[in-house]
Amino acid sequence: MSLFHLVLLLAALARVVELMFANRNARQLFRAGAVEAGRSHYPLIVALHATWFIAMLAMIPADAPARWPWLTLYLVLQVGRIWVLASLGRYWTTRIVTLPGAPLVRRGPYRFMRHPNYLIVELEIISLPLAFGATALAFGFGIVNAAMLWWRIRVEDQALAARRATAQ
Repeated sequence: MSLFHLVLLLAALARVVELMFANRNARQLFRAGAVEAGRSHYPLIVALHATWFIAMLAMIPADAPARWPWLTLYLVLQVGRIWVLASLGRYWTTRIVTLPGAPLVRRGPYRFMRHPNYLIVELEIISLPLAFGATALAFGFGIVNAAMLWWRIRVEDQALAARRATAQ
C-alpha cells in the first residue's frame, strides 16, 4: 500500500468514526429537546466531502511523492480536530444541532474563535491534496468548501443567536 493510499484510508476511517460519534451525540441532543438548523444544506456538505475523497483517489497517482510540509500540516490539523471534538464533547455533531438554554462552549479553541472546526476543515481540504501534489484539487475543493462554509456559518450563527445573547 502506498503512503498516499494509507493516508487517505486513515483520513476516511477518521471521518467514519467522527460520523458515528456525531450521530450518537445528535440522537442524545434531540432526545434532550435540541433542534436542527440548516438541514437543507447538510446533504450538500456530505456530497462535497465524499466527492473530495473520490476525486483524490481517482486523480492522485498511488506513487505520488509526499510533500512533507503539507502532509505535516494535515497531521497537525488532526490534533486540532481532536481538540475541537474534546472541547465540544456531547455537543459536537456534523449537523447544526442546538439545545435551547444550554450554555455555549467557551473552552479549548472556542476561547479564541467561534468556528475553529470550520477553519480546520478548510485547511484539511486544501492541505491533503497539496501533500501529494494535487494543486488543482486543493484549490478547486477549497473554494467550493469555503463557499459552503460561508453559508453554513451564517445558518449556525443565526441558530446560536439566542443562546449567544443570553450568555452575554
